[in-house]
Amino acid sequence: MRLGKVGTGLISALALSASMGLAHAMSDITVAMQLEPPHLDPTSAAAGAIDSVLYSNVFEGLTRFGPDGSILPGLAESWEISEDGKTYTFKLQSGVKFHDGTDMTAEDVKFSLDRARSDDSQNAQKALFTGIESVEVVDPQTVAVTLSAPNGSLLFNLAWGDAVIVAPESIENIKTNPIGTGAFRFSNWVQGDRIDLEKNADYWGTPAKLDNVTFKFISDPTAAFAAVMAEDVNAFVGFPAPENLPQFEADPRFQVLVGSTEGETILSTNNKLPPLDNVKVREAIAHAIDRQAIIDGAMFGYGTPIGTHFAPHNPDYVDLTANSAYDPELSKKLLAEAGYPDGFTTTLKLPPPSYARRGGEIIAAQLRAVGIETEISNLEWAQWLEQVFRGKDYGLTIVSHVEPMDIGIYARPDYYFQYDNPEFQKLFENLTAENDPEKRSELLKQAQEMLAKDYVNGYLFQLAFPTVANAKIQGLWVNQPTPAADMTAVYWEE
Repeated sequence: MRLGKVGTGLISALALSASMGLAHAMSDITVAMQLEPPHLDPTSAAAGAIDSVLYSNVFEGLTRFGPDGSILPGLAESWEISEDGKTYTFKLQSGVKFHDGTDMTAEDVKFSLDRARSDDSQNAQKALFTGIESVEVVDPQTVAVTLSAPNGSLLFNLAWGDAVIVAPESIENIKTNPIGTGAFRFSNWVQGDRIDLEKNADYWGTPAKLDNVTFKFISDPTAAFAAVMAEDVNAFVGFPAPENLPQFEADPRFQVLVGSTEGETILSTNNKLPPLDNVKVREAIAHAIDRQAIIDGAMFGYGTPIGTHFAPHNPDYVDLTANSAYDPELSKKLLAEAGYPDGFTTTLKLPPPSYARRGGEIIAAQLRAVGIETEISNLEWAQWLEQVFRGKDYGLTIVSHVEPMDIGIYARPDYYFQYDNPEFQKLFENLTAENDPEKRSELLKQAQEMLAKDYVNGYLFQLAFPTVANAKIQGLWVNQPTPAADMTAVYWEE
């Protein structure tokens, strides 16, 4: 009998141990994504993969995007706007510390914004800050930002991942050891494999429910399917093999979330490279493209056709797809009028995402049908950033521009597709200075129409955002108002 009691006690102890182990496991999560960040400084690169890991989790700005795209307070508790609309006075949250234990104050805000707008700034979205005339520390908890002219988009601009607050003490090693103020702190980076975050016990706001988050990088769609099916990962955000989604939807172990993004997927065109500098050639390319065939063939039906650089879910969106309807005969006619009756050859440089690699093969075939040959190069993300984005060494490329409401990039002649139209630049200048919602709406519509008329790029589709996750995980973002795998409100359902 005594032996039996000992056995029972042992069984109970083992059961308790197992339940404790399960509880521990349910406080951790492994999240997969296709692209690995090239480094970990969101304030000096255009790669959305950086924000996908770090936005809100590790780094925070004065304002932030909510999962529905709304602008929410971040490190700024509140703000006041002067009567002339040129000075924003931000009151900072109290008790905020960086992950190294130092206090976050108005001095850090001044440092971050001054760094972003400086002459030697490496910020990929420096244009967001060019209207800032000065940043002044009022007191440790208050900072005043004065603009050269009113800007109705300032609070929106400050919510971008490029506008997060960093400290001068940690800036030297930020690319490999990011130190922010968020609900998670950076723990480890095994390049080519994963990034580990751990809960920030001293977080100033609502604490995270998870103790540990591992971001796993799986670029191959077949490997992505295998990892989710085997439950080697708990969630895959931006799942790269949409053909597999019906299989996951039929499996009770999983949930499938299909949301929208700010990702205008475009056939980016080098507007200064002959013959692509000829608007008739660009128009010919636009009419050679069958958008629906790309959506069906590369995305298995997931995606919304677009005719300009604007998100269809935006209330100011104008459907201009008819302006570049699929018409290969018209395409050949335009090429002949432009002086290329036999077509021409250009480069097509493709980054790693499956929408680009799969879509690139389809587009190459469509262009070939009208006489345009493309020399395809498959580039890794760092190569694409170096050659295409920074070096402008390309003819055509395919990429999703996932930044929110980023039509302003067309007002920057040095941007990688090198569209230099003074009329558009003036229009955007007027838009920036305009606060009246109806007038802003009209200007946004004019901007869309101008881009469609100039055939700046080949506008393909708005990127859908499928996430496959364990059915018990709650709090994941469905939509992507900004590139983010925000884990701050994620938890396991008991």
